[in-house]
Amino acid sequence: MFLASKILALITQPLLWVFAILLLSLLVLRRWPRAGRRLVGVALAVLVLMAWKPLPEAMLRQLESHYPEMAPDAKLDGYVGMVVLGGALESGRTQMAHVQPMLNDAGERMTGTVAVLRANPGLRVLFTGGEGALMGVGQTEAERAKIFFDSLGVPAEQVEYESASRNTYENAVLTAKMPGVDPSQRWLLVTSAWHMPRSMATFQKAGWNVTAYPVDFRTGDTSHWLDFSMASGAAEWQLALHELVGLLAYRLAGRL
Repeated sequence: MFLASKILALITQPLLWVFAILLLSLLVLRRWPRAGRRLVGVALAVLVLMAWKPLPEAMLRQLESHYPEMAPDAKLDGYVGMVVLGGALESGRTQMAHVQPMLNDAGERMTGTVAVLRANPGLRVLFTGGEGALMGVGQTEAERAKIFFDSLGVPAEQVEYESASRNTYENAVLTAKMPGVDPSQRWLLVTSAWHMPRSMATFQKAGWNVTAYPVDFRTGDTSHWLDFSMASGAAEWQLALHELVGLLAYRLAGRL
């Protein structure tokens, strides 16, 4: 299943579709020149559609709208702690070259956790994340997370780390097996808003009593209809498609 998830991640990259269409056009151009030219036109149309941001933003907005946003200073009485999903730190290969903690574009999973702790210092933190890359090197994400939390002065005894999981399903199952963890108690689940529908369903299926604490929102209430960007448009398409395909795959596998 882990390898299958990486293959799915590959095929949800729209730029790969364009490359495949152009490659096919080259293969057929000599024998069927008209079909080859049409395929080039299709590739160009896909590129234009990919750059038009309102469409992927609409898909991301739908994913992000499932659970309400919470204020970082909200008083969270009755909760035991937070389960924080990995995915917010730069790769182990990159971290190896630096001493400072390094966050990626999902960094609010980490900074949001610290903000909640400042308002609710009695909460436990369970960080879950091993190495999700096929050929990862260096520290696990849990080890990289410790560098981040230590750098901000979060008490070491307040954070526990699960370092073997490679995907959301393993996050839910392996974290539940950590010593002293009772999934039936009330926990906050911290992850990106667009990833929250799959995460909540997976954790609940695994027996967790979790409340969503979504962070890392990528969209607002509306989109600008003339907003074109090849770079950010392609990234948003990939993010939305990856999550929608992931939801379908988890449902078919009985993990939701």
